[in-house]
Amino acid sequence: MIKIYTMKKIICISPLRCCAFLFLMLISMSSCQEEITRNSPSFQGLKDDVMWRAIDSRAELETNGSLTIIGLTQYEIVTLKVPSTNEATYILGTSTNKQAAYVYEKDDVVLNYSTGIGMGDGQIIIEEYDEAKMTITGSFRFNAENVDDNPLGGEILNYREGVFYKVPVIPAL
Repeated sequence: MIKIYTMKKIICISPLRCCAFLFLMLISMSSCQEEITRNSPSFQGLKDDVMWRAIDSRAELETNGSLTIIGLTQYEIVTLKVPSTNEATYILGTSTNKQAAYVYEKDDVVLNYSTGIGMGDGQIIIEEYDEAKMTITGSFRFNAENVDDNPLGGEILNYREGVFYKVPVIPAL
C-alpha cells in the first residue's frame, strides 16, 4: 500500500493500481511521437515573410555551363539563374546571367518580378553540385522588382532564408 499525503487527507493506492497507472502513462506517452518527414528534393523560402514551398523543383544545365534552378507551385514559378555550377556566391542585380525571377499567374492576373542589371538585389549561393548524383544544393535571398508595374502586386517581392536541397539537375539536350 502506497500512502500519498495531501493537505486534507491521505490517499492510499494499491501497488496493482500504481503499476496499472504507470503502464497507462507509458502507453500514452509512447504514442506521442514526433513524425519526421524528409523533403528531398526541396525548394523553399520566406516570400514576403510567409513560408513558401515549391511542390516541384528541378535544375536545367545548359550546354554553356549555366544553370537555371526552378521551383513551382500551382500558380507560381521561381527561377534562379547562375552562370555555372561552381560552388560560389553569385550577387544579383548586376547582370542578366545571375538573376532571380518570380511569376504568378492565375485566371487573368499575371505578376512578374525580376532582378537584373541595376534592378533588385540579393544572392544565390551554390553550396554543393553533386555531378555523380546530378543534384544541386544551396541557398538564396533576393528583392525583385515588379517588371510590368502591375498595380495588383507590390513594387518589390522579397525572398529570404531560401534554400534548395538536392534538386535534380537535368542536362541540356
